[in-house]
Amino acid sequence: MNLCDLAPAYVRSIAPYQPGKPISELAREIGLDEANIIKLASNENPLGVSPKAQKAIRAVLDGLALYPDGNGFELKHALSRHLGVGMDQLVLGNGSNDVLELAARAFLAPSNSAVYSQHAFAVYPLAVQAIGAAGIEVPAKHFAHDLDAMLKAVRADTRIVFVANPNNPTGTYALADEMERFIAAVPAQVLIVLDEAYNEYLRPEYRADSLAWLKKYHNLLITRTFSKVYGLAGLRVGYAVGAPAVVDLLNRVRQPFNVNSISLAAAAAALDDHAFVRKSHELNLAGMTQLTAGLKQLALEYIPSFGNFVTFKVNNAASVFQKLLKAGVIVRPIAGYGMPDWLRVSIGLETENARFLTSLKQAIGG
Repeated sequence: MNLCDLAPAYVRSIAPYQPGKPISELAREIGLDEANIIKLASNENPLGVSPKAQKAIRAVLDGLALYPDGNGFELKHALSRHLGVGMDQLVLGNGSNDVLELAARAFLAPSNSAVYSQHAFAVYPLAVQAIGAAGIEVPAKHFAHDLDAMLKAVRADTRIVFVANPNNPTGTYALADEMERFIAAVPAQVLIVLDEAYNEYLRPEYRADSLAWLKKYHNLLITRTFSKVYGLAGLRVGYAVGAPAVVDLLNRVRQPFNVNSISLAAAAAALDDHAFVRKSHELNLAGMTQLTAGLKQLALEYIPSFGNFVTFKVNNAASVFQKLLKAGVIVRPIAGYGMPDWLRVSIGLETENARFLTSLKQAIGG
């Protein structure tokens, strides 16, 4: 018998996560100069890395022969001050994906189930399937989480409910009142993983004080990332905030050096770079206006987004995606999310957004 046939069937049946196409890969495939390619596929910050983070990175380069702080004290201390939570409420991850998987490893077994929405982040079903637990996908409502239906889908064996707010790849958002009603109604023995990777892109009037909910709901775990507004996607650092007992369990299954020294230093510095975050937020608002106006001009349907991307519908989406690639513009096909007629475009610099819209017009017209 083949060795690989002995691996659990639920592992062998996993379809690996497909990330956005890198610039270097596209350059090799079609012979384009990398400098002439724009990537608007992975919801990265077009402004790059925070200046304060860059300075912090340079300061730790001489110490790379040493292992990082396995407990991430300095970053946790910075997060504790920034968020107003205890250090024992924080767990760090190699990106927020890592923290999501830690939650699955800590709370799920093959005899359990987890609930998540249709059109939600692909890592949720992957993390659940890797444990051998049952995934319960609840149909979306107008491309958004149907929280009432998700609540009804919770079973006696359910141990986790995953909620992305704002959601990726659709960009939809559940308002604070609706979200807290849902959290309050979920049974206390079920962990609610509230994924707020795009929280910093919300307009102030839409932001919920979700951290305050932790005082009332000890089964709530909030995950966030430094990959988006802080511009550190290449360093892979995220975190979760929850009750100390929940965080303790995640730390029991966490690898001791899961966040490297450069990431720890850069994230702590980026957290304090308020000017960079403000500039990133303002650029995103302007870019959102630019892209949605352009999509309207092209008479294309799109989903109003609360993130740093827009998902739009187009005939022959796979063909349009290929035409955009040939024009040196990388966007994200999302057929794997059950949306074969849709593409997702990240908000870039003003010139990048303009080039995308010009290329899109040509792609759908010829």
